[in-house]
Amino acid sequence: MENQGETSGRRHREQSSPTSSSSRRSLKRKLDEEFDGDTGRAGDRSPQDLVREVRAQVEILDSAFSSAEKDRLAAKNAINVLSDLARNEDMVNVIVDCAAVPSLVRHLQAPPLVRRETLVQDPEHQQLIVDAGALPYLVDLLKRHRDGLNSRAVSSVIRRAADAITNLAHENSSIKTRVRVDGGIPPLVELLEFADPKVQRAAAGALRTLAFKNDDNKNQIVECNALPTLILMLRSEDAAIHYEAVGVIGNLVHSSPNIKREVLAAGALQPVIALLSSCCSESQREAALLLGQFAATDSDCKVHIVQRGALRPLLEMLQSPDTQLKEMSAFALGRLAQDTHNQAGIAHSGAIVPLLKLLESKNGFLQHNAAFVLYGLADNEDNVADLVRVGVFRNFKMVNSLSRKLFKDAVALALAHLCSADDQKTIFIDNNGLDLLLELLESTCSKHQKDSSMALCRLANKASSLSPMDAAPPSPIPQVYLGEQFVNNPTLSDVTFLVEGKRFYAHRICLLASSDAFRAMFDGGYRERDAKDIEIPNIRWDIFELMMRYIYTGSVDVNLDIAQDLLRAADQYLLEGLKRLCEYAIAQDISVENVSLMFELSEAYNALSLRHACVLFILEKFDKLCIMPWYSQLIQRILPETRDYFVRVLIRPIHAE
Repeated sequence: MENQGETSGRRHREQSSPTSSSSRRSLKRKLDEEFDGDTGRAGDRSPQDLVREVRAQVEILDSAFSSAEKDRLAAKNAINVLSDLARNEDMVNVIVDCAAVPSLVRHLQAPPLVRRETLVQDPEHQQLIVDAGALPYLVDLLKRHRDGLNSRAVSSVIRRAADAITNLAHENSSIKTRVRVDGGIPPLVELLEFADPKVQRAAAGALRTLAFKNDDNKNQIVECNALPTLILMLRSEDAAIHYEAVGVIGNLVHSSPNIKREVLAAGALQPVIALLSSCCSESQREAALLLGQFAATDSDCKVHIVQRGALRPLLEMLQSPDTQLKEMSAFALGRLAQDTHNQAGIAHSGAIVPLLKLLESKNGFLQHNAAFVLYGLADNEDNVADLVRVGVFRNFKMVNSLSRKLFKDAVALALAHLCSADDQKTIFIDNNGLDLLLELLESTCSKHQKDSSMALCRLANKASSLSPMDAAPPSPIPQVYLGEQFVNNPTLSDVTFLVEGKRFYAHRICLLASSDAFRAMFDGGYRERDAKDIEIPNIRWDIFELMMRYIYTGSVDVNLDIAQDLLRAADQYLLEGLKRLCEYAIAQDISVENVSLMFELSEAYNALSLRHACVLFILEKFDKLCIMPWYSQLIQRILPETRDYFVRVLIRPIHAE
């Protein structure tokens, strides 16, 4: 099973950058603080007046593009007026329709930088600004510090240029690529070392957005040697800086195993673990998500994360009132719990109780991630007693009432491994846990099929001895065994069978007691009732003799050479005990190559024990059978019998003979 933290993390990745809607509102508030324009004037004027106002300001911008002080002041005033008007979202389209974008882009070549963050929220506006040629100017502004000017005004220009790139590239893959093509990544990497922390944050925010789901951008960021600086930023006391840094690294690592190895080799692990204890909840969340990504496949890394102290802060986050912190913590713990070295430590550190509480959450991602951790912990038998002690099984009825199927599947898989024999009927029959496992078994997903096969095998192991032969049911009439000495003995014989032309002497009283078939033959209205010689046309002599030997003694040695023929005879004459002996012998010969034929044989002769032995073999040998082209059809054929078997073993008394 897979946990959902990484999917949820991707929801946060780019949204948690400065380009999110909340961050945009923050940028607007900054604009409000920087400009004291009359925010109410747009609401007091008619639409026609506002359009005339916008056009007038655009004309000023077009006519005032020069280095003259008078023109610069006029352009600045026009920009401020448009920025004030753009605070009203209804005015944004009016400003764009009045051809303000080309004029504003033109003025990117001269200070001050156009304050146009509010124009890039709409994808159409983003593309319009880029198509008007804004990116090369913005990239040039990023390089302004190379002129040796480090004034506050220059820092402000650079920061706003970085913010502009962030907003333009937000959720726009083509613009992300354009930024790289236009040379925007190297100067942004340089700015990570800028003296002004606001510029550092803005540069990191831009790199974070550019790295999201863009492999070429990721590679260039790493090639520009950004990792050492980003790792230093992780240790910053400024929460905003380490939040942006961990976000950049998270986007670089996502779905990029080679970059992940470089990040770990550069020493990122320990500072990321330290961020789990940060005062910034956003940094904690990103750090937990990043640790989950580090632990995705590398078993050694899973162990190192725990050894270096991640467990305690992750468990504290698990009990946080912040839902996102709990979600990311459970995601990371779920990944860590897939390693056998970590499972006992996680359980004994107190994770089980808060994880069980998360099962009652209404948040589907929280539920799924908590179940994923418990599923991992279940692999370690040392944890079973703790899981039983805190009452994991009592939660299943509540779990089964939830609508999120992935979560219910995860819990059903976990409980198949964890529950005691006393709880199996309640969980898997009364609360439909068996249905969930069987649905996974017929899934088209190989992992789901494997998980279900393993869980059902574990369930069967605890429910029964897994012997392919059950004890034969008692005969409705107390059995009479005349003994070995009377087999084919004419003494006192009162009936003779003709088999392959030879006589076989028998005794009616023994045959009557052995099966319903013989009772019907001799007590019913059949012609054999009064016949002295009865012909047996379809059974070989050696098979008939073994069958009669069983009737006279209650036992017989069955070898593979004759087992199938003897099974056919036993089925014909309703000798259930002999059938079980044959089924047991045949079951020893089940293999990957013949299991399908063996299942057909069990169906042909109603050989229930052999059929169940085939079912258990198919579940146990999933890894070898799943590659067979006929596997899916086989699973569909055995599903009814699989259900029948588990219902039978889960309902019967635990110690029944």
